[in-house]
Amino acid sequence: MNRSTEEVLSFDEAMEKYDPVLGFEVHVELNTRTKMFDAAPNVFGDEPNTNVTPVSLGLPGVLPVVNRVAVESAIKLGLALGCEIRPVSHFARKNYFYPDTPKNFQTSQYDEPIAENGSVDVELEDGTVFTVEIERAHMEEDAGKLTHMGGAAGRIQGADFSLVDYNRAGVPLIEIVTKPIVGAGTRAPELARVYVALIREIVKNLGISDAKMERGNVRCDANVSLMPKGSATFGTRSETKNVNSLRAVERAVRFEIQRHAAVLDSGGTIVQETRHWHEDTRSTTSGRPKSDADDYRYFPEPDLVPVVTDHEWIERLRAELPEPPAERRKRLKTDWGFSDEEFRDVVNAGVLDEIEQTVSAGAAPAAARKWWMGEIARLANQREVEIAELGVTPQHVVELNGLIDAGKINDKLAKKVLAHVLEGEGSPAEVVERRGLAVVSDDSVLTAAIDDAMAQMPDVVAKVQAGKVQAVGALIGPVMKATRGQADAGRVRELILEKLGVQG
Repeated sequence: MNRSTEEVLSFDEAMEKYDPVLGFEVHVELNTRTKMFDAAPNVFGDEPNTNVTPVSLGLPGVLPVVNRVAVESAIKLGLALGCEIRPVSHFARKNYFYPDTPKNFQTSQYDEPIAENGSVDVELEDGTVFTVEIERAHMEEDAGKLTHMGGAAGRIQGADFSLVDYNRAGVPLIEIVTKPIVGAGTRAPELARVYVALIREIVKNLGISDAKMERGNVRCDANVSLMPKGSATFGTRSETKNVNSLRAVERAVRFEIQRHAAVLDSGGTIVQETRHWHEDTRSTTSGRPKSDADDYRYFPEPDLVPVVTDHEWIERLRAELPEPPAERRKRLKTDWGFSDEEFRDVVNAGVLDEIEQTVSAGAAPAAARKWWMGEIARLANQREVEIAELGVTPQHVVELNGLIDAGKINDKLAKKVLAHVLEGEGSPAEVVERRGLAVVSDDSVLTAAIDDAMAQMPDVVAKVQAGKVQAVGALIGPVMKATRGQADAGRVRELILEKLGVQG
C-alpha cells in the first residue's frame, strides 16, 4: 500500500476531533570498543560479517560476558534522564525469529531494567517546556542488518532476496521508553522531533554514542494513538519502526495522526501493528501485527549473572556527568552574545554542536551562526537531508571564513566554494586554488572591465558625473559579471569613482 491509496484526514480536522497519545522508544547504539556480550569489534562500515565471533553468531556452546563499559554507559544515561538506578537488574531472553538475529532470541532486560522512573524537560520552538516522563532505560543488543536485493527501492516489498550482515548483531544498545504522553495536542509532531533531538544531544554530551542518526546510532520507534475529544481512554496504537532522522520522526507522527483519524472517522478499527516509514512518499505502510510482551516469552537469561550496583559506583559515575543540556545552552547563549530569538533558532535548527565546534576551532560566534543557519541550512534543505548528513565540517567553515577575512574570496564566491567542497573536491582552500576562484585583485584587469562597462552605458556615466553617485551600482554589476563574480565590489566602486573624478 502506498500513500495514494492510504486515506488521511487533514491535520487540522484530526486535531479538532481527536487528542493524540504518544510514546517513544529510542534506541541508542553505544560506541564501546567491543560488543555487548562478546569481544567482537564494535566498528561501523567494515566489510560484512567480519566483526563477528561464535557468540555474535549464536553458535552452540558459547557463553556471553557482559560489557562493563556498556553497563556504566547505561547508568550514566539513566542518571542524565533523572532515573532511579536499580541496585539489582537482570537480563532476559526476548524470543522471536528473524534472520538477522542468529540466536533466535535477543538478550535484553524486561521486568527489572537498570534505570526507571525519570523525566526530561523538552523545550519547544517557542520556548514552551513540556515534561516527558521516562518509564525505563534498559540494556540490550542490536540485531544484524538485512539488505533487500532486487526491489525498486531497497525495501523488503518486491525484493527477490535479502543479504544479512551480522557485524551489527550484538552491538550494545540502550532503549529509552517513555510513559504515555498526553496533552501535546497540535504540538505532537513537533514534540516528537524535539524530544528525539534532546535524547541525541544528551547521549552525545555523555560521550556514550556517536549519535549519528543516518548511521542508525539513534533510532526512534514512534507510537501513536488517538482519543476522541473528551475521552480519557487510550485508543489502539501503531508503532512506526526505526525512524532515523528528526525530520522523519516529525513527519511520521503527523502522518499517523492523520491516518488514524481517517480510519476512526470512517467507522473503521485501528490495527495494533508496526508500520514502516517511507521518506520518499512521506507515508507509512503496514508491517506486522504488534506483539505484546507475552508473545515474546520473556524469561531470565540463565547464562548471565545479575547486574549489581552500589552507591559508591553510582556516585562516581554521577560525578563524571557533563554539564546538563539546559545549563550548557544558558552558558553558550551568554558566551556568544546571541539574543533569545537567535539562540532559539540555533537550537531548533539542530546546529548547536556544530556552531560550538566551529567557535572552538577559531571562528567568531556570529560568523559561525551565519554559515550554519544560512547557506549550509539552505543546502541541507535543498537536498532534503539533516545538516549533520550534509558533509560540511566545522573546520570547513573556519577555513572558508578565514579566506573571506583575508580578502581572498567574497561571500558570493564562498558559496560557490562550499558547493564544490560538498562535491568532494577538497578543502575550501584547495577548491579556491584548483578552480581559480580567488577574488580578482589586479587593478588592470578591473580597469579594463570598468572601461568596457562605461563605454556601454554613457548615460549612467553622465548621471554619476552629475552627482547621482548611487547610479554607480549600474556600472558595478557588469564588471562583476565580466569577472564571474570574482571582483571585490568595494574596490570596483572606488576605481569607477576615481576614473570619473567623483567623490564617494
